[in-house]
Amino acid sequence: MQGSTARHRPRAADRGMSEHHQDLRHLRSEYKHAALDEHDVDRDPFRQFAHWFDAALAAKVPEPNAMTLATVDAGGRPAARIVLLKEVDARGFTFYTNYESRKGRELADNPQAALVFWWGELERQVRIEGVVSKVSAAESDAYYSSRPLGARLGAWVSAQSSVIPGREVLEKRLAEVTAHYADQDPQRPPFWGGYRLAPQAIEFWQGGVHRLHDRLLYTRLDHERWRLERLSP
Repeated sequence: MQGSTARHRPRAADRGMSEHHQDLRHLRSEYKHAALDEHDVDRDPFRQFAHWFDAALAAKVPEPNAMTLATVDAGGRPAARIVLLKEVDARGFTFYTNYESRKGRELADNPQAALVFWWGELERQVRIEGVVSKVSAAESDAYYSSRPLGARLGAWVSAQSSVIPGREVLEKRLAEVTAHYADQDPQRPPFWGGYRLAPQAIEFWQGGVHRLHDRLLYTRLDHERWRLERLSP
């Protein structure tokens, strides 16, 4: 009897997890700040994005240019991480990274990718789907040159996504790179540069009462035209 009871008695760790999960089930916010109407938005999704981005800046959203980048490897396994938007125009959304990183390798195998912006203070989300390609070397050079010196040196230091035995490897490499460029301006590493996601679809999401959120989807028809539709939440 005692053995049976012991076998079925929840462990402390399990009880803690169960209580934690119970809390998660009730963890939610009621969205009520604004509504999103298709008659009020700009017909150009890039201009609409600019309006929302300016609003995020005005609301002092922390790092409003932080976005989740989702990629898929050759075997269909997805991965996601936060990167920073560094430019947006009619060509697309630009970010910079190590071309030999995991995301760089995955984009080489499959250039289809997605971005997500979340501006919680405004109860807004923007989802973007499209095809990624490298920006020109001149664009990458110009952006690299604009970075602080420490960031430029760091691009040389990190073999991004590779396994290392400890942080001392990075610190030793940084000391070597710093010494090497003591009397010269570091140039952009050939394995580091920019990507641009050319969107095929952009969705603007506004949190709504009773979870009846507003979702407006722009789908590209050709180089200049977009179709605007409302999606059910």
